[in-house]
Amino acid sequence: MQLRCVECGATFAPELIYRCKTCGGILEQLGHDEVAPFSFGEGRTPLLRASRIEASLPGFSGEIWLKDETRNPSGSFKDRLISAALGRAIAMGVKGVVCASSGNAGAATAAYAARAGVPAIIIVPAHTPMGKVTQIAAHGAVLLLVEGHYSRSYDLARALAEEHGFANLTTTFINPYAVAGLTEVGSEILAQLGHAAPSHVLIPTGSGPLVKGVWQGLLDAGATTRLVAVQAEGCAPIVQAFEADAKQVTAWGMPETIASGISDPLIGYERDGTYTLRLVRESGGLALSVSDDELRAAMRSLARLEGVYAEPTGASPIAALPRLVTEGHLPAGARVVCLITGHGFKDGRAYQEMPARTLRVEDPKNTVAVAKLCEEAMREHA
Repeated sequence: MQLRCVECGATFAPELIYRCKTCGGILEQLGHDEVAPFSFGEGRTPLLRASRIEASLPGFSGEIWLKDETRNPSGSFKDRLISAALGRAIAMGVKGVVCASSGNAGAATAAYAARAGVPAIIIVPAHTPMGKVTQIAAHGAVLLLVEGHYSRSYDLARALAEEHGFANLTTTFINPYAVAGLTEVGSEILAQLGHAAPSHVLIPTGSGPLVKGVWQGLLDAGATTRLVAVQAEGCAPIVQAFEADAKQVTAWGMPETIASGISDPLIGYERDGTYTLRLVRESGGLALSVSDDELRAAMRSLARLEGVYAEPTGASPIAALPRLVTEGHLPAGARVVCLITGHGFKDGRAYQEMPARTLRVEDPKNTVAVAKLCEEAMREHA
């Protein structure tokens, strides 16, 4: 097993390095890592047919599938990255781990580090949703809240790793062992579809390691797909470059979106976005952004049509579907997989603002009156 730069091709022995020593480019893992992941039951998540969402899309004739990554131990796909990266860090005898996160990677790191008995420092933006902060704190990690956007947390984690000997488990492209842990997403999708590759895979995208994981997993199995990188309108550096037909991604300003999991402006590590943009184009896919209102509608559809409770980021592929259909990107017979990346308990604020069928019962013994109330509510929300 080696590490290879995706830009200049230089190779290195497996060690804790985070950029190419020759050109500063992104490193990828070549071959199977002989070091076992620190497993906590992650992976092998279900692939669910979303027949009611299919029926809700006018003009769509094909299949919609949900890869439900909310079933991982800490509630998001980040468990896959942390399992792989922590196994390697433990094998190298590190004194502790550090992770910059918008919430989910921090929760995964805190949970896995607690189980492994490894000290952990988690760095998140001060405005991170309370559900995610609470989950991180519950596992006993040292939690640092940093004012401003995610890239400031990223810079602090990088400095602590480089200057003080912590293993950096940040889940951008910075840790090649972590990114390699995502290739199983692609191979699982292929196996679950009976080894018939999907035509499209829709992926919530910050810096983009999940895009790489899906692509690599399918490629290793001899298959390909069209990758669709979905970002939020309030933080869409990759979409901006895609729509401008640019070769390189430029950093975003301060994110403004309810989708905290993909609110990564890429300040200082724009190369991550450029690499993701390259993969999207190589696949024949595209990048598009969705509004917060579209995210809210998608969360409601997932919860009420398919019974899947997802945070705003996790619902972003569903938010992209209507536009993809309208603009002709999903032809008849398309087989579409949507990555549902994070559980709704991570950030339930948007759900709390939605109309609900909540009724106050004054006399629980009067079942006739209660049944009438229920029938009226069901008619109103039909």
